[in-house]
Amino acid sequence: MDERKRDSMIAYLRHRMEDFGISPDALAATLAAEPAAGRYRSAHGESWSGEGVMPQWLKQALSAGQSIGHFELSSGAAAAPSPHARAAAGADWTNDPFAGSPLARSNSR
Repeated sequence: MDERKRDSMIAYLRHRMEDFGISPDALAATLAAEPAAGRYRSAHGESWSGEGVMPQWLKQALSAGQSIGHFELSSGAAAAPSPHARAAAGADWTNDPFAGSPLARSNSR
C-alpha cells in the first residue's frame, strides 16, 4: 500500500472512531485483550471454531456467494467487542467497508 493510501485509510479510521466514541486507548486495549475462541467471525461478533455443525449465519453467507476466507480470523486477531462498540449497537454497518473483518467489532444484533 502506498503512503497516500495508508494516510487516507488512517484518516478514515480516525473519523469513524470519533463518530462512535472509540478512543485510541480503548482500541488498543481491545486488540491486546485475550483472543476469543473461534476461527471464523461475522461482522456481528458471532463466531465458530470450525468444528461441529456450521452455524446458520455462515451457511447463509456462503449461500450468498461469500468466501469462507472472508470470515477467517488470523492468529491473535480475534477480540471481544469493546464496550464502546457495544454502545454503538444502533449503528448502521451495512455500508462499512470493514464489515466482516477484524476491524469491525460491533455486536449489533
